[in-house]
Amino acid sequence: MPTPETAPSGWTERAIGGFCRVVLWLSTTVIFLILVGNTVLRHAGRGSLQWANEVPELLFPWLVMAGVVLAAQQGAHIATTFLMDAVGAATRRRVACGAWAVVAGLYGTLSVATLRMLELVHDEKSPILGVPGSVTYACVMVGMALLALLAAQSAWRAWCLPATDRRDGDGEAPAVPVAHW
Repeated sequence: MPTPETAPSGWTERAIGGFCRVVLWLSTTVIFLILVGNTVLRHAGRGSLQWANEVPELLFPWLVMAGVVLAAQQGAHIATTFLMDAVGAATRRRVACGAWAVVAGLYGTLSVATLRMLELVHDEKSPILGVPGSVTYACVMVGMALLALLAAQSAWRAWCLPATDRRDGDGEAPAVPVAHW
């Protein structure tokens, strides 16, 4: 049986993390520069940039979704684990695998539903720049697809982990990825 280390998910997770970090840095930097520039222009008495409010509104959802995906990747979302801690390793492995599979399916369903909505919201345009509404909704679709992929990889890892009740030297149970929902 393949191990989590030999699965092709390592490079995928690094790519997802790298992509999300780039989105976070770019969107944060652009939002910051636009807001600072617009503030300087206002205080200099030169008015303000008309489009300076729209760009942060368009970028902020991308920033948030990238943060959500990174938090999921790092297991930083809230998880209730006391029931999983109370069962044996074999049960923990099966439940985690099933739960992650359900989570992956739900994220995949949300991604497809959002994809179908893109055509509907494409006609909505931002008032000044005329950017289609589908640009903002696309971040939700991309984020849900990435979350589905990460959840599927966690299900695979849970499936590949050995079902033992062995604890390591720190008294910790084997690392079965805990589903967050």
